Amino acid sequence: MSCGVIFRIFLRLGLTSFGGPVAHLGYFREEFVVRRRWLSEPAYADLVALCQFLPGPASSQVGIGLGLQQAGLRGALAAWAGFTLPSALLLILFALTLGLAPDFTHSGWFHGLKLVTVAVVAQAVWGMARTLCPDGLRRLMMVAAAAILLQTPGVGVQLAVLAGGALLGLLFLHTKLPDGPDLLVVPVSRSFGLAALALFALLLAGLPLLAAVFPSQGLALFDRFYRAGALVFGGGHVVLPLLQALVVAPGWVSNDTFLAGYGAAQAVPGPLFTFAAYLGAVMGPAPHGWAGGLLCLTAIFLPSFLLVTGILPFWDELRRQPRVRAALGGVNAVVVGLLLAALYNPVWTSGVSSETDVLVALGAFVLLQVARWPSWAVVVLCAGVGMVLA
Repeated sequence: MSCGVIFRIFLRLGLTSFGGPVAHLGYFREEFVVRRRWLSEPAYADLVALCQFLPGPASSQVGIGLGLQQAGLRGALAAWAGFTLPSALLLILFALTLGLAPDFTHSGWFHGLKLVTVAVVAQAVWGMARTLCPDGLRRLMMVAAAAILLQTPGVGVQLAVLAGGALLGLLFLHTKLPDGPDLLVVPVSRSFGLAALALFALLLAGLPLLAAVFPSQGLALFDRFYRAGALVFGGGHVVLPLLQALVVAPGWVSNDTFLAGYGAAQAVPGPLFTFAAYLGAVMGPAPHGWAGGLLCLTAIFLPSFLLVTGILPFWDELRRQPRVRAALGGVNAVVVGLLLAALYNPVWTSGVSSETDVLVALGAFVLLQVARWPSWAVVVLCAGVGMVLA
């Protein structure tokens, strides 16, 4: 299949796929399993399982894997570009518009965006807890992780908590091995896969050293966003606290500007990791604007390319290892705790300041969780409510 056809198919999905990663996987299944029959149901489930286990944006990684299956590396790039660029370009334009209105943080619509962020993150915590913490042990791990991160915030602590979750999963969790579905055939050799994994590890270890030896804002940005894409389990919502620590703490982006962009990211289709493009565009020190947005976008998605390309040739054998599944079960439990901590700080503490704010955030949560409104519609509504209340 030609890369142009793959790009057009994923571009349409990138323009219409609202609702977050779970919804994206539903769109993909309908398009590629039911309608186009690119692969069987078991093979699709196999690919989804792999991408759920990897750090980074699961729905984007599934798209990369589907493009890889159809047309190799160029197909993977075409699938990623079609699905990702619509939301990335919209968020960069949003960032540039904010630059024309420096006093936007005091506007009513901006406050409405912060309130809908509370509802969206709360919905993510609720849904992920029900799925990833089905027993008492994993619920305890979730609560303990949230308490640790609230008491001692920081990127290093987050990574230590993830490692602890993997260890507890190995020691105490017992997961059932899946039935063996048919293989997902990809035109990538195991030797090429090993090279991709080696490059992934080399960049993860080498970029911080390069940034220290050669002081450069562009290199520092690429390093930090690459690490965010390489180390975050749980998808787009979970990257929030890590990115907040990476760009707000050094003063590159204000916390209000950060939360405004996160709220705006809910109103666009496609993967939430395109939030990186907004942050790069709105960054204080150069590079910023279009150059900063595209730099950060490339950096945060590059680990997904390397991991999917590297692991997919080995996945059928790897997925049968019970110790791997047990460790990832523990990681998933503490990821929910990480998100729960982020729901309180910075999302709640920065957005909610009155009883009216609580009611607006609660109403947005009900519309998302109970009425099943699309997230973009709730974002628009809350922005309007914020303007009216102001």
